Amino acid sequence: MQKFTSGVKAITGAMLIIICAKIPSSIIFPQKDLSLSSIPLHSNWQIQGLLLTSLLCGPKIGTISAISYLIIGLFFLPVFHGGGSVGYILTHEFGYLLGFIPAAWTCGFLAKRTLKANLINYSFYTTISLSIIHIIGIIYLILGKIFGNWLDSLSDLILINSFIPFPTQLLLCISISLLSILLKRILILK
Repeated sequence: MQKFTSGVKAITGAMLIIICAKIPSSIIFPQKDLSLSSIPLHSNWQIQGLLLTSLLCGPKIGTISAISYLIIGLFFLPVFHGGGSVGYILTHEFGYLLGFIPAAWTCGFLAKRTLKANLINYSFYTTISLSIIHIIGIIYLILGKIFGNWLDSLSDLILINSFIPFPTQLLLCISISLLSILLKRILILK
């Protein structure tokens, strides 16, 4: 992995975020007849794709991947959870996407400072980064409400966009922390 250029890592990170944005999260239960049933959760894996990139590649690549993802979604392809295009800036979800940039940098910076990767530290880093995404998203909602962009009540928007998906995303942060530790050991990343 160290032989790859920064550009290849950033493109790979952006592609990982795009792919993860299309993966819904759910809880899968085995049934007596060996079939599977699932309960859909209020989240997908796009944040975890971003955090995985940052944990593995550091703050620079994580931030470039986040910015690339935003550019691709705004100007080229509908890769965001709810679509894409420049008009997406006026949706109440866009503030959360803006939070990807500082969250990626923070997660990568904290992970790079850690000498030995462990589940507690990485889970803490991803939780801080997830919180950054939600804080920026809520600030965007407040500003949008002040300027009259949203018809829904502010409390409903915060409930729908932050409080309902946050527990699921928090659990996914723990799983992505574990995955990143395993990948670092497999890929022998420093």
